[in-house]
Amino acid sequence: MMKSLFWSLLLVSVLFMNSFSEVQRSKWKGEGTTQNLESIVIGRCYDYIRIVNPAVGEKNCSEIWEAFKNAFVNKDPCSILPEDYELFINLSLHTIPPNKSLFWENNHLLVNSFAGRGRRYMSLADTLFGFCGDFLNWCGQANSIELDYESCPTTEECENNAVESFWRMASITYAQHSSGVIHVLLNGSAVGGAYPEPGFFADYEIPNLQKDKISQIAIWVVDDIEGPDTDSCGTHTVEKLENRLRTLGYDVTCTDNYKSVMFLLCVDYPDDSKCTLSSSLLFWTGSILPAAYHFLPGISDMKDSLCHQPCFGCQNCLRLTGNKKGKDKS
Repeated sequence: MMKSLFWSLLLVSVLFMNSFSEVQRSKWKGEGTTQNLESIVIGRCYDYIRIVNPAVGEKNCSEIWEAFKNAFVNKDPCSILPEDYELFINLSLHTIPPNKSLFWENNHLLVNSFAGRGRRYMSLADTLFGFCGDFLNWCGQANSIELDYESCPTTEECENNAVESFWRMASITYAQHSSGVIHVLLNGSAVGGAYPEPGFFADYEIPNLQKDKISQIAIWVVDDIEGPDTDSCGTHTVEKLENRLRTLGYDVTCTDNYKSVMFLLCVDYPDDSKCTLSSSLLFWTGSILPAAYHFLPGISDMKDSLCHQPCFGCQNCLRLTGNKKGKDKS
C-alpha cells in the first residue's frame, strides 16, 4: 500500500515538474531563439569577410560567435546589459568609411535595399557586427547554457533583454565610428511621426555622434508610395529633430522624398501615379534612365547600345551619360 502511494506521488511530482518547466519555457510573449543561430551567425561572419566586405581583413568567426553567445547565456533573460556585448563588438569592429553612414527609423527593409550591402552606403546592418544579428532573435535562460527556442522577452516585458541590449550597443558603436556627411533616412508616413522619441536614433545614436568628425547631417524624409504624408522637413517631429541637431552645432540639411530613394521605391510600385507621371518623357530626356543606371544591373550595357544607334542622337546620349561629345564615356 505504502509503495503504491509512493509511486503515485512520484508520478504526480514528475508530471507537475514537467508542466512547470513547459510553462517556464513558454512564459515570454516574444518569439524564441532563431533556429540554427550558431550556424547562421558564424556563416554570416564568413560571408561578410569573404564576400560582402573583404576589406575588413581576417576575423576569427568562431571567437566572435563565442563572445556573442557568452553575452547572454546562463543569465536572467531580463538582465542583459549593452556592456555584455563589448567583447563581441571589439572582435567584429572595423572602419566605417567617411560619408557612408546611413541612420534610419521605421524603414528597415528600404534602408537595406538602398544601402546595397555597403556599395552605396553602410548602414548599421552593413557592418560586420550588425550583419551578424540582422533580423535574428535570441535569448538564454538563467542557470543554463541552453538557448531558449520557445520564447524570449519582448521590450515591453523587460528592456534589458538580449536583443534590445545588443542593438543599443551596436547603435552606440556605429554612431561613435561614423564620420563625414551623415545621412538619416526617415519614414514620412510613419504613425506618430518620422522621428520617434524614444527611439534608437534619438536615444543612442545622436548622443554618441562625434561632432569633430562630422561635416554635415543630411536628413531624407521619404513617404511610403501608398502611404500618407504625415511628416516632412520643417514640420512636426522632423522640425524637432532639425532643431535638436542645430542646437548641438551640426550643419543640417533636409530633403523631402529624396529622388534616389523614390526611384527605388517605384521599382515595386511601377503603376502608382507617383511613379508613372510623364515616365516616357522622363526616360528619353535622361531623368529616369541615368538614375536607374546607378541601381540596376545591365543598364550600363543598355546605355552603350543606345548611344551607338544613329536614331538615338547625340543630345540624348549626352543626357544619358553625362559626358560631352568627344569625351570617353564612363
